[in-house]
Amino acid sequence: MTFLANCSRILRTAATSMALLIGGAAIHAAPSDRPNIVFILCDDLGINDLHCYGRQDHQTPHLDQLAREGMRFTNAYCAQPICSPSRAGLLTGKTPARLHLTTYLPGRANSPAQKLLHPIIRQEVDLSEKSMARYFKEAGYVTAAIGKWHIGGKGYGPAEHGFDAVRGGPNNTKPSATEGSKGEFGLTRSAEQFLEEHRSQPFLLYLAHYTPHIPYAATPEQTAAHRDAFEPVYAAVISSMDKAVGQLLAKLDALHLRENTIVVFTSDNGGLHVPEGVHHRVTHNTPYRAGKGYLYEGGLRIPLIVRWPGHLAAGVTVDTPIINTGWIPTLLELAGQPTPPGLDAGSFASVLKGSGTPPDQTFLWHFPHYNNQGGRPGGAVREGNWKFIEYYDAPAAPELYLLSDDIAEKKNLAARYPERVAAMRRTLADWRTAIAAQSNKPNPDFDPVRYKELYIDFDPSRFDPLHATSSEWAAVQVWRSKMNAAVQGKAGAKSQSPRR
Repeated sequence: MTFLANCSRILRTAATSMALLIGGAAIHAAPSDRPNIVFILCDDLGINDLHCYGRQDHQTPHLDQLAREGMRFTNAYCAQPICSPSRAGLLTGKTPARLHLTTYLPGRANSPAQKLLHPIIRQEVDLSEKSMARYFKEAGYVTAAIGKWHIGGKGYGPAEHGFDAVRGGPNNTKPSATEGSKGEFGLTRSAEQFLEEHRSQPFLLYLAHYTPHIPYAATPEQTAAHRDAFEPVYAAVISSMDKAVGQLLAKLDALHLRENTIVVFTSDNGGLHVPEGVHHRVTHNTPYRAGKGYLYEGGLRIPLIVRWPGHLAAGVTVDTPIINTGWIPTLLELAGQPTPPGLDAGSFASVLKGSGTPPDQTFLWHFPHYNNQGGRPGGAVREGNWKFIEYYDAPAAPELYLLSDDIAEKKNLAARYPERVAAMRRTLADWRTAIAAQSNKPNPDFDPVRYKELYIDFDPSRFDPLHATSSEWAAVQVWRSKMNAAVQGKAGAKSQSPRR
């Protein structure tokens, strides 16, 4: 063999060896370079329902510990102050108004008490919309959806949207030490099994609890243990949920997955502040106004805790506003993946990493529905510390609040700042046009007397359960009876759309 031929052979061998080393290193390193993700979503958990958010009558030691080990957000927002659209926004990265899924499924029937008719919404997130599961499967993750879905029925479930493992579970269980009252421990056991089976590969676990959505219950012993709480049974349910979360976190530790797992704990919307169903009192969102079903802060702000040991700061409170439609780009960025185009919110990974603020701090909502909690069709804009709300059935009465001075949204500054109102109204209108949002039509069966009873004579958004007097409690119960009468009939009869 000549000298040149020998050199060529040596170079080819060296190149092949280097390629194998590089390729082998990449294959071996990929799992450790891609963090696991455990995303825990609660149902109607309010912004201050956790002890670590200041709720002294609720005991949540495991979530308090998670907050000490991670980041606790005080300005986290949901995509819509009600379940289905908020979940749709979270799981697609698209605003609910663009998806034409703007209230809970199947939707509420129209009533003569409404000035406006509900738009005809979709009954599912279309399969053409790319889900969080599909994004992460492309990145080499195995995915699971355990618990509540509520963004589509048969043919539009989590499996059809790309999740590898799926378990629904009951949304109510007989209260016990092992089941709680909303199936939280059964769902947790399914989640633990998924972790066991996929500990050696990158995974995305979406665990959506039914807790603490009504109806709920607790054992007499659990209730007695929280007898001094604002609502003892609710406090017991929150405690049970906290224990279930603690059980899952312990499983991560036992499998040595803590260091390489991002844990997210949050809610789909604000807490329920008015009586509903069999529950004469549920929770309060004080100091925030109203709750679930409203465009006020009590309906839009949600608890959020994020932990990733060694990568994100521990024990810090973050007041930077973020919105849950940004989770797909955020988690993909943290996992070292490219940011997908065409989403309605940007990544806030820079906030989590402490390296800056998101580029866009203007949030918009379109909620064209009357709902069971007393909310009315409207839209909202948060721009910096300014908050604009427009009710579509009363456009001549805009609302403007400066949140930095008035977190309870008690002082309407619209008359003082007409130019700002006009500008924010244009922002909302232009956005609705750009995303082809659905609008309301006048109700031909409108009854002004019934409308006045439900929305004028008593304003449920101003009901403050924590400080309410006995006469105010009596008034809200009367209002609830009238609301129940107004919406009797088959829910969704005039608001659901055909399958498409």
